[in-house]
Amino acid sequence: MNQDNDAGGGRSGVSRRNFLGGGLVAAAVTPLLTGQAEAEAAAAAPTADGVTQVSVRAVVNGSPVSLRVDPRATLLDTLRERLDLKGTKKGCDRGQCGACTVHVDGRRVLSCLTLAAATTGHQVTTIEGLADGDRLHPMQQAFIDHDGLQCGFCTPGQIMSAVAMVDDEGPARSDDEIRERMSGNICRCSAYPRIVDAIRDAQQAMR
Repeated sequence: MNQDNDAGGGRSGVSRRNFLGGGLVAAAVTPLLTGQAEAEAAAAAPTADGVTQVSVRAVVNGSPVSLRVDPRATLLDTLRERLDLKGTKKGCDRGQCGACTVHVDGRRVLSCLTLAAATTGHQVTTIEGLADGDRLHPMQQAFIDHDGLQCGFCTPGQIMSAVAMVDDEGPARSDDEIRERMSGNICRCSAYPRIVDAIRDAQQAMR
């Protein structure tokens, strides 16, 4: 009976040789399929509460970034926790203090109110990407020259907001206009006079 099966003449229609051969092929292919399936499953793995992650592909500080995130993840948390860009500060986490200000396509946004998924296909700039190598941006240098900070917690957001204010909206025409246009950025140390001085000088250098 074994001979009949090996010759393909058994009633089952499957010989032991064919069965074993097929098993070897399956054994060789299975790890590849399993690895691919595991990768796909990991990429689409839901979060603990069953939410499927989404892909984010953006350019952050000049470098392409591709990662999967919870669709509810904010840009702020993604920058700080996933990309280790901790210069962007988490202040109120409600869009009221401006400490988390970054640029998306050159415009200032509150990263605590911006979904990371919404940045796909866009350019994101944080305080870490503002300087040109070792050469500080004029706004950064002006904040140093005018000592426009005390504790420094709000400073990254102040600088990012000021840069976008000048680049995207044009230079302010007066100190009062600077104050009005920067009103979304709070300094709890009340270094406002020196911040205004820094922005006034920096916008001249940025022309």
